[in-house]
Amino acid sequence: MGSGPVTEMDVVEIARAYYLDDRNQFGCAETTFIVLKGAFGLHDPTDSSAAMALNGGVAYSGGMCGAVSGAALAVGMLAEQRIADHREAKRVARELVARLMDDFRAQHGSVDCRDLIGIDLRAPGGHERFIESGTWRDGCMRQIEFAVSRMAPLFEEEAWGRAVRELEAPRS
Repeated sequence: MGSGPVTEMDVVEIARAYYLDDRNQFGCAETTFIVLKGAFGLHDPTDSSAAMALNGGVAYSGGMCGAVSGAALAVGMLAEQRIADHREAKRVARELVARLMDDFRAQHGSVDCRDLIGIDLRAPGGHERFIESGTWRDGCMRQIEFAVSRMAPLFEEEAWGRAVRELEAPRS
């Protein structure tokens, strides 16, 4: 990504280019992870290896949506880069991701892959049914777009600082 501000449109377009590429190289977790690594200016943004087994709710188990888990990896890396105290970096990363999960659940009804796609990917023929259904092109793409557009603004120091200060504010 360029040196200018990252916009919601930028990250969504980049996510769409990676995820919808005809080579089907990147799943939900990988796409979200590398797009946010790029937006955050993190090292080796095209290395998706840490997120490979997270697609389909971790190894197709139907657990946590890959868009959320990929975002969690990138936010953790960003927190570690910006906060010297490791314990504090973990706390901030956890709370930022918890907010993403709350917003994601409110928008999409669940944070679990199997609930979102309605298919058991590990069942015989499950992945094939998923691909044939087109759910990945529509529903999963919307979920990736949601995660990257929500978290990408954290690349700006001002937005990061504001988000961290909000974590300190008493909850009503």
